[in-house]
Amino acid sequence: MNLLRTKSIERSIADADEPGRTLKRTLSTWDLMIMGIAVAVGAGIFSVGAKAAAFNAGPAVTISFVLAAVTCALAIMCYAEFATAIPVAGSAYVFTYATMGELLAWIIGWNLVLELLMAASVIAKYWGVYLSNFLQAVNINVPAEVALGPVTVYWGPLIVVAVFTTVLVLGTKLSARINNVFTIIKIAIVLFVIVVGFFFVKAQNYTPFIPASQPAVNTGVAWTEQPFLSFLSGANPSIYGFSGLISGAALVFFAFIGFDVVATSAEEVKNPKKTLPRGIFAGLAVVTVLYILVTLAVTGMVPYTDLAATKDPSLATAFHLVGADWAVVVISLGSLIGLTTVIMVLLMGLARVTMAMSRDGLLPRSLSKTSDKRSTPARLQIICGVVVAVVAGFTPVELLGEMINIGTLSAFVMVSVGILVLRRKRPDLKPAFKVPFGPVIPVLSAALCLYLMFNLATLTWLFFGIWLAAGLAFYFAYGYRNSRLRKEEDQSRLDAVATAASEPQVRELDSV
Repeated sequence: MNLLRTKSIERSIADADEPGRTLKRTLSTWDLMIMGIAVAVGAGIFSVGAKAAAFNAGPAVTISFVLAAVTCALAIMCYAEFATAIPVAGSAYVFTYATMGELLAWIIGWNLVLELLMAASVIAKYWGVYLSNFLQAVNINVPAEVALGPVTVYWGPLIVVAVFTTVLVLGTKLSARINNVFTIIKIAIVLFVIVVGFFFVKAQNYTPFIPASQPAVNTGVAWTEQPFLSFLSGANPSIYGFSGLISGAALVFFAFIGFDVVATSAEEVKNPKKTLPRGIFAGLAVVTVLYILVTLAVTGMVPYTDLAATKDPSLATAFHLVGADWAVVVISLGSLIGLTTVIMVLLMGLARVTMAMSRDGLLPRSLSKTSDKRSTPARLQIICGVVVAVVAGFTPVELLGEMINIGTLSAFVMVSVGILVLRRKRPDLKPAFKVPFGPVIPVLSAALCLYLMFNLATLTWLFFGIWLAAGLAFYFAYGYRNSRLRKEEDQSRLDAVATAASEPQVRELDSV
């Protein structure tokens, strides 16, 4: 049983040109940059920084964002090197298959499905909530959910997922144009809110910049909510100080997920060797600046202790506390538009990763077929849309939000390690982009991502273990038996045995 069989880079590139399973290269550097901004700048830009400041790091949440951005940048460098060497759909799954073998590739692909499915579902759920909030802000009272007998239905996700699934089926270039328009609008709203917010900033609210460490509230009650590292070490969980700053970085890392999704579009990018690195890094730079400016505004407008005194702190909370309630309408609109583009990019990424796995036979091969007219995986895109809509519309999926982070970070770890393996196995490759400073950055990236993983809640790790167990069960029940590489290896062995068995007869005939 060869669980570590690898798929050659040349084979991955050749499979991308398989008739009936190809994607069209239509995306430019601008499209990729906007895609990265679209998936990273959602409603979270108005809330995640405020929450991390209130309950983790205080005003030093700005440093938390910098640490998270640096960690993401290190990993994205590794993604960029891989993507220019193997410019096909599938991202970390394909990269792992080429370096560390089928079983680990399956695990990473399974984790990417977790990340993208959970992210798309959670954000679609919140889209419905934000739509309801925005309508209430303009005096239109429409609840986010309706009761159909014993079942609670969240109608918003059903609508937004259906709309953007249709757009993605119609073509990647069309979806990119729509994405560009929505993203430019939401950037304008974010900048407007930032500028207005700075008029209310008071310098004393930044002091102390790094609050003194203190025990977390309800320390002995919920072990499931402790950082996994604290749970393993037996240390009492704390907030603020250095540990709070790191926990804040683990929390706000959610803001930077999605740049790996951009890498899944490698097969649809024009001139990927130049376009991919430029688009990914430009997007990351813009996102980092926007998040830092928002956190500087929110922590400067009101003391972090005032944010902590509220149940669900956000940028809107800060505007309310300074008496600028009118801004809530603008923030609600920005949140709604922000989430809209995130959902579309995540739906596309989910279909592309699943398509790559089905090409290899680890999922049913029929899922990887593309339409003749538009070169999109229409059937698979519809299936992904239905699953996301059902999960978001009928379940409390928001309770599993941190699963997104752990799925992303695990993929980042494998890609970072995979660069070291790729360079050792294929020193002949000359990718257009190469991570600088030899093995230092890949090793540092893997270490930082692991550290952030261990600072996620213990309950997140528990659910992650259950997800991995389910994935391994599926692999050995279906994926291993249907792997194209395994079938080809078995056929090669049979051919070799047949050839060896026929050689004595051939020699006997020759002698006669």
